[in-house]
Amino acid sequence: MNHEAIIELLTPPLPYYLGAGRSDFRIGEQHPNRRNLGIYDLLIIAKGELHIGENGQQWALTEGDTMLLLPNGEHYSVKACERETSFYWVHFEHANRPADVSSAPNAGLDYASRPFGNPHALRIRKHARLSDPESAFGLVRQLLALPAGDSFWEEQHLLAGLLAMLMTGGADAAESPSSRLAERAAAYLQQNYRSDITNESLAAALHFHPNHIVRCMKSRYGRTPIHYLHDFRLERAKRLLISTDWSIDRIAGEVGFRYAPYFSACFKRGIGLSPLRFRKQYWH
Repeated sequence: MNHEAIIELLTPPLPYYLGAGRSDFRIGEQHPNRRNLGIYDLLIIAKGELHIGENGQQWALTEGDTMLLLPNGEHYSVKACERETSFYWVHFEHANRPADVSSAPNAGLDYASRPFGNPHALRIRKHARLSDPESAFGLVRQLLALPAGDSFWEEQHLLAGLLAMLMTGGADAAESPSSRLAERAAAYLQQNYRSDITNESLAAALHFHPNHIVRCMKSRYGRTPIHYLHDFRLERAKRLLISTDWSIDRIAGEVGFRYAPYFSACFKRGIGLSPLRFRKQYWH
């Protein structure tokens, strides 16, 4: 993952607040290593510098930085703190999350980190720098001040405000020309996914060089247009497998695959199950 990585949480349901706290590390101390924590762990750095890694990527987080650690990832200290460091942490759950962010895609219908621009989604940067850190600190301090056991709605309201602030914090990058072009390309792919599309035909439709579109898509969504299209087709196929009794041949053609055997092979490679086995999970 890089600084452009986006964590997308499909809604409903909304994220569910679990707890928050503040950690203070002295020089020489370091963040504990954890694997498969099972919940989202949002870090907000108040002072100092925290050196942390997740799934092979590393970051040096300083005051005003945020980091969203994934439920099924492995995060660990890269090195001990070289100065006194304090950060807030906020734990929350979300039902639609990946089965294994480090390897195989999820076999379920909805999952996080999905690049398809769902209009009912919270889109949070993996790593971001807050434009107004004190406001974020204030929301977390309000969470910490609430009485235990009798503040459910206040907790959910404050969590929603904090996540909304993080979404707003990434707005500038999302409005860059390259991001706008990537979103135009994504919209075109979603609208025309049944058709045969190449980098060249996409470039002709958008009036940009294909290499430039590829770079923008990789920066914005972490994948090329063709990979984006492939994954979007599989998502559509999953919905049709669950919501219709159409044959595999018909579904393959509906989502843009010419040959059903090739579709089945792509589906099993991408989802981890054959189309029929995937359908049987949801049909009784």
